[in-house]
Amino acid sequence: MGKSKSNRFRRPQFNSAGLPAGPVRDQEEDQTLEEDQDQEEDCPAVELLEKLQSPSADVREFACASISRVVQQSQTIPGFLQRDVVKRLGPMLLDSSLAVRETATGALRNLSACGGHEVCEDMVKKDIMTPLTSLLRECCAGFLTDQKNTVEDVANEAVNLLWNLCESSSQALSVFNKAGLLDVVLQCLETHTHNVELAIAAAHCLHAVTEDNPELLCSINAAALATLENLLQSSSPGMAHSHLRTLAAGAMWNLKSSLPAARQAHVLSAAVATLSQCLALDAGVLIPKLREEEEAEYASGAASADAGSQAVEGAADTVEMEEEEAAEDEGEKGAGRKTDKNQAVKDNDFTDLLPRDMGKLRDALALLAAQQTSLEIIVNMCCSDDPSDDEWEEASSSDESEAGPDALCDGLSGLMSPLCLSAEVHAALVNHNIPEKVLKKTQFPCREAMEVCQQNPSWKCLIKKMQRVQYRALTCLHNILSVMDVESLGGAEALQGTAQHLSSLVFSGPEIPKEEEFLEAITSAMRSLLQTIASKNIPQCMSPQQLMSLSEAATRCNVVSVRVNALAILGITGSTLAKEKGTADTLQMIGNALLEVASKDPDLVVNGEALDALLDVFADGDEAEKAARNIQLLPALKTLQPVFKSKIRKEGWGKYSPEQLCVLDNIKVNLRRFIGYLETVMKK
Repeated sequence: MGKSKSNRFRRPQFNSAGLPAGPVRDQEEDQTLEEDQDQEEDCPAVELLEKLQSPSADVREFACASISRVVQQSQTIPGFLQRDVVKRLGPMLLDSSLAVRETATGALRNLSACGGHEVCEDMVKKDIMTPLTSLLRECCAGFLTDQKNTVEDVANEAVNLLWNLCESSSQALSVFNKAGLLDVVLQCLETHTHNVELAIAAAHCLHAVTEDNPELLCSINAAALATLENLLQSSSPGMAHSHLRTLAAGAMWNLKSSLPAARQAHVLSAAVATLSQCLALDAGVLIPKLREEEEAEYASGAASADAGSQAVEGAADTVEMEEEEAAEDEGEKGAGRKTDKNQAVKDNDFTDLLPRDMGKLRDALALLAAQQTSLEIIVNMCCSDDPSDDEWEEASSSDESEAGPDALCDGLSGLMSPLCLSAEVHAALVNHNIPEKVLKKTQFPCREAMEVCQQNPSWKCLIKKMQRVQYRALTCLHNILSVMDVESLGGAEALQGTAQHLSSLVFSGPEIPKEEEFLEAITSAMRSLLQTIASKNIPQCMSPQQLMSLSEAATRCNVVSVRVNALAILGITGSTLAKEKGTADTLQMIGNALLEVASKDPDLVVNGEALDALLDVFADGDEAEKAARNIQLLPALKTLQPVFKSKIRKEGWGKYSPEQLCVLDNIKVNLRRFIGYLETVMKK
């Protein structure tokens, strides 16, 4: 049977008149053409794009501002793209009117933010980087003119657009490198003493472009490093400046290989100190306080609450919708891995879009953004630089097993090595109490702060951001537990306390939380903690029944990594219990659960993880042998073996990575050997 050609989605072709291209062949197509013409008359893109050609600067500005607003509704974007909005707006970046430049750049910024990666790639292909580069250089030259404030407003939009494009497009990043835009971004960064919004946009951009960009690292000089180091050491008060210093710390971490050897320890310690200071801030206390201060300002007539509330609600609703869509797209990506700038969900920070009189809300948003960024930087600090780590995490073979050399494919044995921190990073994290501060951030958001945000529509957008900080902290805890020794984590007693804390997060309510991002983060943290505890023979406080209930909830989750974590937790728990007396009944319960997943889960990686966990649980011991007999493990595995082999053969290539296939092949080999072992045991 031959291969069929894959279908490929293509956008409808349009001719210069804006009508569908191609001949009309029948009555049905006549009707379609009439419908398209009707839609075109209703489409806001047609009229607004025509207004861009107006000789009046006010009309052009109005058109750009209107496009900026309309494209925030994602369903309108295809209509604009089909009418070459990028090529029509591009010349507006160099318009004779600064107001037109600002609104045109803002429209493209919103298009890039709301359109996602594909739209950004399309914008770069249509050469938006050429006028954008010219605009940025003209802006920086204009910082010295009498129109400084206006020019910096244009620069703020331009740098945000540059950030979006470079995060989503490798071609944009290449243009950034070749055009020498680093100097432009650094110049914008230096405006922090009087224009913190522009400096934050520049810091975001710098943080993005310095990650995994060896070509750029070659052009980093002492002046660039000095700019960042001076920023780290600044003492400007306020949440916005705290956010700025956090982003500078992230960029400095990305540039660590460019640091002189003699300065590395000092600079990295300064970066970690910045993160530590940020995490020390208590959002649960500060957010209610900021809200009280805002109410006091409104009461004194210092601001218009109604106008501000409506403006923020619109922005917040857009962000909330985009975050939900992004969360759906990212649903099956694993936690605890190094952040990839081309894959990670980009949180839409609309702080600079809020009205000026919403300063307290801006402060609250800056605080939460800074803490989330701090945690993400620490996540990356606690990741190995081995490029295969991401694939290994996705492959999800049980790293809890004590597999020998023959259990790995050739060339991948290094994947089983424990992650190691450099002495400088390890010392900095410990000296600044990072593990303790991260653990505090894993708590549920403060109830008082949540109630304050619930009561005011403008502040509701903070709720998801507070939750996001908790999720990042749990992921951060997972990585810290993976790379730091028990003594650095406070010893056995501290680990038991951490286990009690994580247990309270999951089991304190009437039922286990179902939020997928929470489940992904909490199961990753528990998996690392239980493995550390088991490896040191430390008694742990969570009962097998609790862990079973968590695993049952997790295995019903749509996110693959959550199911994988749940199975790993069962494997660790079962292999520990197998060494104790009187545990056969519990092992039997665990075994049945793992067999259920191994035979019925639709994902091959999850099937493999369940089988791997079974091998760990029933590898040795009288209790394990007794439980294996009771659940008829041998015949069950003999039934599963050919099915698993067939799935690897039929589904593996093309659907899974080479590393995942290698791990699955290992499990297949180990399963065959284990069946042979069980046959010997059962003959006794």
